[in-house]
Amino acid sequence: MEASKADDSTVLNSLFSQSPQGLFVFDAELRVVRYNPSGRGMRGLPADEVIGHQVEDFAPGFRSPEFKDLARRVLATGEPLRCHLLRGPSPSEPGRTLAVELSLFRLNGPQGDTLGLVGMVEDVTERQAAADRLAVLSNVHRAVGATLDECSTAEDLVEALVPEFADAATVHLLEAVADGSAPRPGPLQADTPLRRIASAPGSAQPDGPEEGAARPFPYPTPFTQVLNDLRARVLSLSGDTPWLKADPGQFAPLVEAGVHSMIVAPLTVRDDLLGLLTLYRTTRPDPFDEADLDLVRQAALAASAHLGNACTYRREHTIATTLQRRLQPEPSPTLSAVETANVYLPESAGGDWFDVIPLSGARVALVVGDVAGHGIDAAATMGQLRIALRTLALQDLETDELFTHLDEVAAIVAERSAGADDHVATCAIAVYDPVSCLCTFARAGHPTPVVLDPDGAPVTVDVPDGPRLGKGGGRAYTPASVQLAPGSLVALYTSGLMATYEDDTVAPRHRLEELLAPTGRPLDELTDTAVYTLAPSREDDAVLLLARTRALPPENVSVWTLPSEDSVVATARRLVAQQLTVWNLSEASFDSELIVSELVTNAIRYGEGPIRLRLILDQGRLLSEVTDAGSAAPHVRRARESDEGGRGLHIVMHLSSRWGVRHSRQGKTIWSEQRL
Repeated sequence: MEASKADDSTVLNSLFSQSPQGLFVFDAELRVVRYNPSGRGMRGLPADEVIGHQVEDFAPGFRSPEFKDLARRVLATGEPLRCHLLRGPSPSEPGRTLAVELSLFRLNGPQGDTLGLVGMVEDVTERQAAADRLAVLSNVHRAVGATLDECSTAEDLVEALVPEFADAATVHLLEAVADGSAPRPGPLQADTPLRRIASAPGSAQPDGPEEGAARPFPYPTPFTQVLNDLRARVLSLSGDTPWLKADPGQFAPLVEAGVHSMIVAPLTVRDDLLGLLTLYRTTRPDPFDEADLDLVRQAALAASAHLGNACTYRREHTIATTLQRRLQPEPSPTLSAVETANVYLPESAGGDWFDVIPLSGARVALVVGDVAGHGIDAAATMGQLRIALRTLALQDLETDELFTHLDEVAAIVAERSAGADDHVATCAIAVYDPVSCLCTFARAGHPTPVVLDPDGAPVTVDVPDGPRLGKGGGRAYTPASVQLAPGSLVALYTSGLMATYEDDTVAPRHRLEELLAPTGRPLDELTDTAVYTLAPSREDDAVLLLARTRALPPENVSVWTLPSEDSVVATARRLVAQQLTVWNLSEASFDSELIVSELVTNAIRYGEGPIRLRLILDQGRLLSEVTDAGSAAPHVRRARESDEGGRGLHIVMHLSSRWGVRHSRQGKTIWSEQRL
């Protein structure tokens, strides 16, 4: 029996003297009765500073309130505590933070009374540090890259690292990269200016200028060294660190903030340098080590990829937006047919466009289109389609024929575009004639235009939806016409204007009708009101084109129907001279009579009767039109000296500022425009 007790005592003594784990016996007042002096963190502490003392006496700051709460709970309930993680400064190694797993068990006497506690403490500092670093890196991968904005990406990066890993962090971009230029391969010169785009926490800004300002770092410093060799480095700081003297004023905040350890790492995409990531430790005692440096390298590598994508996106977005704006029309011309206003929001650098195209006969074409996709390709496609549509419109084609040809152009563009969508664009067009007040609509996969009468009441226009441009495959586009009273409002728009309404196409259209109902208000106010109220998404472009219709005064239009006979040429000249006298334009009579006589002669010889002669006076222009029932287009040819004819259209070309031919289902019209 005595031998057994001796063996137990020997084992117990060996356990408390040789165990790598910390062992403690506490009495009911949580004072240390016995402990293992060889345990991590207890080595070198005199026994009289531990025995009879509570934990806070020999390990101040080591989560004492939490330990007491846990210990009292075990004493009160008898339920053991196993592997509870605690952190705090090492009692025997100042400046070192320990992570330990604490287990507590209640000691009961023979009569069931509570004697105290047994505590087991296992040092898991290294293991927990590795787990913490892995969690930080996982947080970086999860938090960074959610946007294509470089500032937001940089802010997400520093917030993922502070305060879990560092006490402060900053991200600097090269000034050229921040301004939209492509990054350059390193190494870079020491005087390369950088701009801080993110910092955390906001009050910790120990190393540089205000955010948004750009300047180089002092030389020679770790910052310029990283620019030179693209190698991340760990730094220890004190008041006499040599490189701080490169610019004592700029680096004084480092010392004042108590920075004792730093990491400076390059942000690179392949061999191209984007900027620098800098991390600081001030309040936590542990300096950065090589394992921390490896984590920062991985975090910087992951963040750099997202930063590079963000910078590339912004650079291409800027180029696409610039291209898109350059390809948009000049300010809308002043026309007698309509008063116009527009709003154009190129938020996503897509392919939305609009156009106001003056046509013959004082008519006007209103166009709005939307190219699929975003970026430079979409902007370039938009430019091609807009020019093609304007060219076709100036040929005075009917709206359905115009869309048929434009669909062919779009199909060619789609074939040349790698990875193109199943269609290239949608489009809507309205052609308004201020003489007849007839407005003809057509659309290719585009939202139906909104039309309001002068009192603001919606006008129902059933415009059949044709196939989207680029995938028509020969299917027809069907126009729809409606008579509009002067003062009516026509609104054409792209789907981006209604983007916040998602898939609902009815409610936003009614909402737009309500917003535009005060048709007498200035058009610019109506466009602003529509934007403010509908609040288009910034994920898509948006266009709104408004046109308030006008009618030409009847006294500015004269129409005569003439028989297809040679004798009517003189009659036509006389009618023109009389009308120009009424309009006080006798000085233009000679040229106008000559133009009309040539056009009437051409209609008699090559067209089919009867002949209609129309003169229009419109904003300093005299428009002469001769219409016949024939479909054959006139051809300008060079007459030889011996020829008796063939010079008529040459004369018309010489005397006119513009001239042309437009076809309809009833025949053709040859027209001439003179600037008065």
